[in-house]
Amino acid sequence: MMHVHRIKPQGATTGARWRPALGLLLVVLAFGAGCRREQGEQALRRDVAGLQAAIESRDAGGVAEFLASDFIGNDGLDRDGARRLAALYFLRNATVGITAGPLDIQLRDDHATVRNTVALTGGSGGLLPDAGRVYAVTSGWRLEDGDWRMTSLSWDAP
Repeated sequence: MMHVHRIKPQGATTGARWRPALGLLLVVLAFGAGCRREQGEQALRRDVAGLQAAIESRDAGGVAEFLASDFIGNDGLDRDGARRLAALYFLRNATVGITAGPLDIQLRDDHATVRNTVALTGGSGGLLPDAGRVYAVTSGWRLEDGDWRMTSLSWDAP
């Protein structure tokens, strides 16, 4: 009796062998995308905190560093106008405080929208602020060379 050996085509087992590896690759890519999102959000939170620190230290130039060159705010306020407005506020107030509520961040690739409430206080340097106001704030951000820059800002006193 004659034995017949069946020869499997070479590609038949190769595809089966690669399916688990392909599945693992997809999981790693999905996890990596989640990590990048997390890293992007952490970097954005760091830069929002940096902007807050520049405001509290009354540094108008430091505030401007977080603004994109095409920044736009309420009533057509541009980047230089925002820097001048911050400098005026800092000149009028010996102390400046900012208390931000929780950040609601919506991240899309290299753009983000941040919504929160902010209490801004200012005064002559005594124990209590002379003035204070709460604002509902929405800001747009763009990732530029690894740093988040604010592209837009709108605020409203509720």
